[in-house]
Amino acid sequence: MANLRTVELKAFVPAKDHDLSKRFYQDIGFTMASDSDGIAYFHHENVSFLLQRFYVKELAENLMMHLLVEDVDAWHARLQQVDIAGKYGVKISAIQAQPWRMRDFTLSDPSGVLWRIAQNND
Repeated sequence: MANLRTVELKAFVPAKDHDLSKRFYQDIGFTMASDSDGIAYFHHENVSFLLQRFYVKELAENLMMHLLVEDVDAWHARLQQVDIAGKYGVKISAIQAQPWRMRDFTLSDPSGVLWRIAQNND
């Protein structure tokens, strides 16, 4: 029988200013585990992505990442506390109840990638 088990799925996230984006992601709570040849590996607990030194405006501004968390209020409060919007000139929305039974907010990164940070609404 063939082994079709998966191990991990990671998105390649573009960065207009690689160094600025690395600081941004560390400030929002991700750990940079490695950084070489224009690819930085970020993780937080059991989620991860690769930040690449590559930028196409149309790609960055049409890419959306979805981060499912246990406590969306805590995430929103932390980002407000560290003034992520002021420090990086990015946008962060208010938390909203969505019709798909989630509460979430959006956060744009310095390159225009949109993050939707959400909690299941049981």
